[in-house]
Amino acid sequence: MTTLLDDDILLDSYSRAVTSAAARITPSVVNVGGGSGFFFTPDGFILTNSHVVERKSSVDVTTTDGSRFHGTVVGDDPHSDLAVVRVSAPEQTAATFADSDAIKAGQLAIAVGSPYGFQCTVTAGVISALGRTMRAKSGRLIDNVIQTDAALNPGNSGGPLVNSRGDVIGVNTAIILPAQGICFAIAINTAKFVASRLIRDGRIERAYIGVAGQHVALHRRVIRFYDLSNVAGVLVVSIEKGSPAEDAGVREGDVIVSYGGQAIGSVDDLHRILTGEQIGVASDIEAIRISERIARRIVPVRAPAP
Repeated sequence: MTTLLDDDILLDSYSRAVTSAAARITPSVVNVGGGSGFFFTPDGFILTNSHVVERKSSVDVTTTDGSRFHGTVVGDDPHSDLAVVRVSAPEQTAATFADSDAIKAGQLAIAVGSPYGFQCTVTAGVISALGRTMRAKSGRLIDNVIQTDAALNPGNSGGPLVNSRGDVIGVNTAIILPAQGICFAIAINTAKFVASRLIRDGRIERAYIGVAGQHVALHRRVIRFYDLSNVAGVLVVSIEKGSPAEDAGVREGDVIVSYGGQAIGSVDDLHRILTGEQIGVASDIEAIRISERIARRIVPVRAPAP
């Protein structure tokens, strides 16, 4: 039988986890225009949402100590709703990234941001679900989105979603109104890839095959039978009409396991391969369809402009 003392101990443990995580991430969090963001390098690079910077070339940035900076938009990718801003402010406290592929539904999730201008507001909840898809303002489906019930409000966009250690697992991006407790964040593994390309090139040119998918584990019997090197694949949730995937004969329900001879274990793996260099290049895409392994020739096209 649970005693009052037991309840107090549990509450203290939960409170300690939230307060320690918030204390670790808060120095990295900034206000970016009408939204939020966070330093991910000590020399002033900030990760935020594309819809926060709204195609601007510069934005106002305010740190937790009240310092104000002129921020330059290094790169903006509406397809993933991510952007990178830089300020001339060295020796910043950079956030630490977790592995978003390793998180599980039910684990603690803490959001920090500036909803309605209330800077460094902390909310807590759990990871409600993984592998969600949502449509960016550009019209492109964003895959592998994290659903959480940590309360988000206008102004939280671009802020970090962290685990109990204060490591970033996602970039808060959207809420569903008037629903309560249904909020979304872009997985940090996706954000790391996008941010690196934005810093290098200022933009991301993508190859496009027209599938929306989510990460799924493969059964051990399937792995052994087909001698696969990966333990997971990408379940095709939907296919765009007239897309290269439809032309190639890919179907909803297929589980993609290989592209161009490279193992595909997650949506992020597929995104990493489908760079601008793949536009117009024919490759084999392999998938598990019910009980057989199929291969189709596919030719990516340039991703539609946002």
